[in-house]
Amino acid sequence: MGKIIGIDLGTTNSLVAVVDSGIPLVLADDQGRRLTPSVVRVPASGDPVVGWEAKRARAAHPKTTITSIKRFMGRRGGDSDSTKDALGYPVRAEGNAPVTVPLYGREWTPEEVSAEILKVLKTLAGEGMIELPEAAVITVPAYFNDAQRNATRKAGELAGLRVERIINEPTAAALAYGLNSLKEKSKIAVYDLGGGTFDLSILELNKGVFQVLATCGNTRLGGDDIDRALVGFLSEQLGQAGGPAVTKDAGIAARLAEAAEEAKIRLSTETETTIALPFLTPEFSFEFELSREQLECLTKPVVARTREYCLKALTDAGLASEDLDQVILVGGQSRMPLVREFASEIFGCDDGKPELNTTQNPDEAVALGAAIQGGILSGDFSDLLLLDVTPLSLGIETFGGLMNVIIPRNTTIPVKRGEAFTTVADYQKDVLIHVLQGEREKAADNWSLGRFTLEFEPQPKGMAKMGVQFEIDADGILHVLARDIKSGNEKIVEMRSAVDVDDDDVQQMIEESVEHAFDDIEERRCVEAQLRAEQTTEATRKGLETYGGELPGEQRAEIETALAEVAALLTEKEKGGTITAASLKDSNARLDSATQPLAELMMDRVMEQMLENRGVLPG
Repeated sequence: MGKIIGIDLGTTNSLVAVVDSGIPLVLADDQGRRLTPSVVRVPASGDPVVGWEAKRARAAHPKTTITSIKRFMGRRGGDSDSTKDALGYPVRAEGNAPVTVPLYGREWTPEEVSAEILKVLKTLAGEGMIELPEAAVITVPAYFNDAQRNATRKAGELAGLRVERIINEPTAAALAYGLNSLKEKSKIAVYDLGGGTFDLSILELNKGVFQVLATCGNTRLGGDDIDRALVGFLSEQLGQAGGPAVTKDAGIAARLAEAAEEAKIRLSTETETTIALPFLTPEFSFEFELSREQLECLTKPVVARTREYCLKALTDAGLASEDLDQVILVGGQSRMPLVREFASEIFGCDDGKPELNTTQNPDEAVALGAAIQGGILSGDFSDLLLLDVTPLSLGIETFGGLMNVIIPRNTTIPVKRGEAFTTVADYQKDVLIHVLQGEREKAADNWSLGRFTLEFEPQPKGMAKMGVQFEIDADGILHVLARDIKSGNEKIVEMRSAVDVDDDDVQQMIEESVEHAFDDIEERRCVEAQLRAEQTTEATRKGLETYGGELPGEQRAEIETALAEVAALLTEKEKGGTITAASLKDSNARLDSATQPLAELMMDRVMEQMLENRGVLPG
């Protein structure tokens, strides 16, 4: 296998790296720049312009210059927040159709735009290698869902790359920091705050294996949010100075956004900076002294939102901050002194345990890690292994509207697991497989990943057997197999349409799973008790019809009374009444007790029939 390049396809900037003679390095362009802005300008004719040239042209051509396209990867129009991040250029977000950027009569998909960025990185890598690379490892935020991961893979393929692996950004960063040299069982937190995404992952090193214990994050939280807050502040200052309305001029808005980003970067090393925008209009120029203190006041609400994800990841991993050995910072936004102070405060790094590790260039760590993963796959490294986890539980809907979990959240991937199921109605011809993702007990409270039907030979209920197998590949993409065990008929479906929701909603669902835990458990118990009661009442009625005449009147009356009690509760529940699991279980227990004589009678008659058939008893 030839060289495999590593690519950090970022929201704001992208990078490409490779392992050369055992050393991972980020490749630079002909001007020595290792960062390539994730910016694409689409001209009226000719090929798209990518990178630094496109970024410089943004102020002059804001309506045809596409930025932060990563935030739209794998998303659809039904996502109500799909357009909130666009600045200047048009975004089409309609119904269940994929988000697109309509320019000059063509609908550009996020995959096509990202492919243009990847083509430039591929060419850049070719200039620093003997031959043009054909394969790549591309990183994504840990919380990217299947649709977003598939979109990233497709972008790589459109760029002419064979995508060998999609890996999580925090996991790649751990490789770049050389944490495989730590002592065994070392535990590391990766705090990754980039331009458009945030991830917090907890990893453990075990015999050269990086295993992700837990991960939590938000694919719509990052430096872009700080930029917007700063742009809003500067817009107010500009208005107070008598300047033009920013919202009414896309060109002015683009210039202000570019100046805000540059000022933010400078204030990571300086305490004050001057923002100068000459001739916003022929009559007006704008100049403003911005201090680090002012920026930090605007930044704190954004950075503070990362706290909940850090604490959630620690809880999921079953750890306290003092159990960690190191906290590493990744992403360009982590250069800010405020972010470093905040991360240190969350994890208690001021006391020396864990250690706050800032030895790597935060912009380059993810790309270096991707290159190392490429080196692992191509054989350049033989003593490292990388394991990730799935961030949310996966399962199917079962009878009664419950979710049956097949792969729990934080299960190490790649993974393959399955279970056997049966039918609940006589002579079913098919069964609907409804694939779910989430943490709630009821199927309706989780997210639907897709539905498909498996056909099989009609049989009495409980006789048909089908196996359902979930496989999550190394890229975190889910494949579902359903097979009729008797005939061997099967279907395999790749879940390409994953959950197209904001990760604030992901976090909200996880919080709701905790908030409603007792209610959800009660609901599951109630549904299970209902199913048990329905099965018992049906069997009891059939038994009474066949053998009820042989029972003493008192025993039959007791059974009928208990049967009526259970039936009344089931009827009340069907009408929407509030029936507890405990009441159903108690009534069912009384019915079980009352039907003991009937069960014994039925067993006696079955045994007599068996003996008669064998000729032991006279006919």
